[in-house]
Amino acid sequence: MTSSSAAPTPLSRADVLTARWHAQQLDRAPGAADSPGDVSVLDLGVQDTGPDGAAWGLAVRGAPGVAPGSLPPGLALAWTLRGAPHVYRRADLADVAVATAPLSEADAAKRVFDASKPLRAAGLAVLDALRTEARVERELVVDPSVKGDLSTRLTQRLPEPHLRWCRSCGATHSYEQTFRLAALQAGLELEPGTSPPVLRRVPGLEPSFYGRLGGEAPPRLDVVRGYLRFFPAASVQDVAGFLDAPVKDVRAHWPDDAVRVEITDAEPGARPAERWALADDAERLRGAAARHRDAHPGTDAPVVRLVGPYDLYLQLRDRATLVADEARAKDLWRVLGRPGAVLADGEVVGTWRPRASGRRLMVLTDPWVPWEAGLTDAVAEQAERLRAFRDAASVTVSSAETAPTR
Repeated sequence: MTSSSAAPTPLSRADVLTARWHAQQLDRAPGAADSPGDVSVLDLGVQDTGPDGAAWGLAVRGAPGVAPGSLPPGLALAWTLRGAPHVYRRADLADVAVATAPLSEADAAKRVFDASKPLRAAGLAVLDALRTEARVERELVVDPSVKGDLSTRLTQRLPEPHLRWCRSCGATHSYEQTFRLAALQAGLELEPGTSPPVLRRVPGLEPSFYGRLGGEAPPRLDVVRGYLRFFPAASVQDVAGFLDAPVKDVRAHWPDDAVRVEITDAEPGARPAERWALADDAERLRGAAARHRDAHPGTDAPVVRLVGPYDLYLQLRDRATLVADEARAKDLWRVLGRPGAVLADGEVVGTWRPRASGRRLMVLTDPWVPWEAGLTDAVAEQAERLRAFRDAASVTVSSAETAPTR
């Protein structure tokens, strides 16, 4: 890991949030991207979870031609980081399989959670077990296969240490994380909009079967660099939490061009031991908020976005940097039934939830601060954008009666 005796670059919290807002292209106008693939966060993956999923995450970053439940042909969906479904550029899938693979055997064991104990007790290396599962999945998926059907056939082929009794299913099957993490290594993608999920072979993709690990990824798709790129001023522990990887492995794969930075006005709960940014980004971080204000003189209305509950902007691990108030953070990142966030120039100013009745859409908002007329109008404009995205007939914006207490 890079070690620097130089003093960390001092930054304000506003600088950091502004830089993250710009890095993730949430400041772009609707349709500003040249194509659906012209969205930077596709390098790290756009998680497809929540009511509007990855398509809305791309749309709010200016991607044209995206709609709920489908993907343009140049994009693909696969289980990758944390076993969650993510969207990538189809042309990148072979390299994504490398980038999202574990960094080591210890990393593999951590990522599969409770599956590691029985595998190791049987004398099996977790990476070898994942390779076995990937090869069997590849053999079984010749034609598109529903997840449950594939799981049943997989259970018949895997040795006992790979299997567990699932109380909720009332059946024995593969551990969920090994099943999911092996899929892209087997050259399998998910059919968008299918529930239960349907897996199919990626056309023209030669399966890697964990032949290369994550530390060998191309720089643009490297997930450690990617986290620092989209969340500058992050700690090693932040990146490890995002990947479900051991801190030791993340530290061993830390970019050589990372430099230390410091948020001088961070709340006490938002102060990790060391924060880092890529060297090319570090100087741009200083004064980012002031430059943003100077670029938009004479306007009181902020740039507003309604981001989904699992949008990348909310996937940060230093949550207190974004939301210092514990009650509000608990509401925003609740385990079940998460709301989306109302962002104004990168700040969370409230939450929102979609409510659909037939072709009528309601956006239920929960303001955290008093909304001036310009902010209220901007929220209504973004609600109309969501209506068009969903092809609803009408939309209304309604404020919840109660808001999270401070």
